[in-house]
Amino acid sequence: MQTITIKDVTIGEGVPKIIVPLMATTEKELLKEVETVHALAPDIIEWRADVYEEVENLAAVAEMIAKLKRALPRTLLLFTFRSHKEGGKKEITDELYFRLLHTAIRTKAIDLVDVELFFEESKVKETVKLAEDNGVYVIMCNHDFDKTPEKEEIIYRLRKMQELGAHIPKIAVMPQSVGDLLVLLDATHTMKTKYADRPFITMSMSGTGLVSRLAGAVFGSACTFGAGKEASAPGQIPVSQLRSVLEIIDQNI
Repeated sequence: MQTITIKDVTIGEGVPKIIVPLMATTEKELLKEVETVHALAPDIIEWRADVYEEVENLAAVAEMIAKLKRALPRTLLLFTFRSHKEGGKKEITDELYFRLLHTAIRTKAIDLVDVELFFEESKVKETVKLAEDNGVYVIMCNHDFDKTPEKEEIIYRLRKMQELGAHIPKIAVMPQSVGDLLVLLDATHTMKTKYADRPFITMSMSGTGLVSRLAGAVFGSACTFGAGKEASAPGQIPVSQLRSVLEIIDQNI
């Protein structure tokens, strides 16, 4: 499995890289939140634009990206609009979803963009190409907030993301039991050892799935999400706690 280096962050080796979301709804709150999150020293800061009150205003989104980037000159910035069908805060048309992603990419002020797998394939491919043309890396993802798919299905989705050109495939699932957590971890290990040719991210959500956020280095997940001012998904823990456990595991494997 190859690694990916963006600026001075190498994804796919060593301690899993920590991603922290920005979840504020207004520009004023976002600029305060970014200061708080930046002080936590994550590897990547994710702007969850689906919670932003001006998200349907493309010019406002581009301007906000520029302001965030000025506040984060050396920290990687990930742009995400999480669709409503996959747990996002706002429902928009597919057309606007891709216009938002393309607007963010064309600013060239983001380092990574989140692209969901289950949209029209031609649109997904078009977005991957646009990202590559503008020096932006793609985290392609799928979220299941209801259940944990079978192991084979999890692997299929991750491999499909690879085929579509994702630089970093990602899947997050909801466990209904500890057995579901084991399914996710087993799928992660199999993906790493048999199919992955690039870094990928997996996680099992909620308290039951917490170990998957902590033990990525053991099973194969290259990044993990920690809570800054506010969590963006069930099971995220504060960055300080997360980093401590990641370092303990890294020192002992």
